[in-house]
Amino acid sequence: MSGQPAKTPRGRMTRDAIVDAAAELMYVNGVAATSVDKVLAASGAGKSQMYHYFKNKDELVGAVIDRCLELILGNQPTIFELREWADFDQWAQEILAIQSTPKGPVACPLGNLTGELGDDPKMAPLLDKAYREWESHLERGLKSLREQGKLVEGADPARLAQAAMTCLQGGLLMAHLRHDITPIADALKIALDHLKSHARP
Repeated sequence: MSGQPAKTPRGRMTRDAIVDAAAELMYVNGVAATSVDKVLAASGAGKSQMYHYFKNKDELVGAVIDRCLELILGNQPTIFELREWADFDQWAQEILAIQSTPKGPVACPLGNLTGELGDDPKMAPLLDKAYREWESHLERGLKSLREQGKLVEGADPARLAQAAMTCLQGGLLMAHLRHDITPIADALKIALDHLKSHARP
């Protein structure tokens, strides 16, 4: 669904330019308002190049979803190294740092796409897959704590990760809507407090 991979360095540059241009346009204007012609104009790519990598706009949107997740995770590197409770605090601080820049609070790109495409039977599974991958890193960190005896017996890492993601997404939405950092700061505190309520004393 996310198109064909590029086989050469030059091809990767072209494909990346197309996907990055589409991601930016879709973030600002929405998917429906982003035509293939607008993507080509913004990326400098030709139509033949576009259709070499993507059979249709749906495949391009799939690649945009992948790129959004890649960028999101790249902005919170501690999520790959969650082994202690303090690591979860650091992960939350990385998110707050992004939201505290002069451009922030910024909308979650996956959240934007979900708001527009969440009822699309072709796109919704791709968005859910991206969210589940994001959650999986939290779940893995909680499983590590459980293996170390730092999570109470009976705690479900998958459910806890899902609850944290739910808080995070709600906080991002309201912070962006209100141009105020406090909703995401409060949401992250609620998420962390909930996770730590399952810590083994």
